[in-house]
Amino acid sequence: MSASERTAAQAKTDHIAKMGEEIGTIYSALWQEVAWIHKKWAQYVALFGTNPERINLLNQAAPSMIRTVQDTLWEDVLLHLARLTDPPKSMGKANLSVRQLAALLASSPIGTKVESLTATTLAACEFARDWRNRRLAHRDLDLALGQSVQPLAPASRAVVKASLASLEELLNAVSLYYLDSTTFFDLGPGGEDAVSLLYLLRDGLRFRDDRIARIKRGEHRPDDFEREAL
Repeated sequence: MSASERTAAQAKTDHIAKMGEEIGTIYSALWQEVAWIHKKWAQYVALFGTNPERINLLNQAAPSMIRTVQDTLWEDVLLHLARLTDPPKSMGKANLSVRQLAALLASSPIGTKVESLTATTLAACEFARDWRNRRLAHRDLDLALGQSVQPLAPASRAVVKASLASLEELLNAVSLYYLDSTTFFDLGPGGEDAVSLLYLLRDGLRFRDDRIARIKRGEHRPDDFEREAL
């Protein structure tokens, strides 16, 4: 670990020291959540939102499983956005959300600014809350049966990206005031693990094609018909 890197525990300690126990604890937990959703989104984009060649490669390897991964990761990101914008309390229990942080900062010097940025974030993430409420966490009967007169809110990679940007701006407004620093949560093209997987799949498919070609030419090797247990 370099001198500029900190563990989550070290960052939390610093946040509490400069923001106070309650605000620092909530901010630190939200920072981890926003960093994690950006990481998941980078993996999704690396696999499914970069170019058609990558999707074609994935479909050559395992189309049914890949579709399941794509849908699951997409839905998980939407659920994460919805959670991050939940009310401060629901069913009598407190929630970790940006609205919880905004409530704690209401009487602070940046309370008005945080309130405005929180409203912007809620608007940006409203589509995810609609998906969560009527399809992902609950299954609206009329919608499931195709009888709903109100379609789900439009959802796209562009909308998700805008939602993530609003979360980043909100947290950075708080950190700029208390910590005199900001965080670049979106570091551009990422998903290094996802890209590594793509290279492994490409090499594996090439190996498979070479093996099939050898067998067709009658030049097969003994191990061409063996499959080791995993």
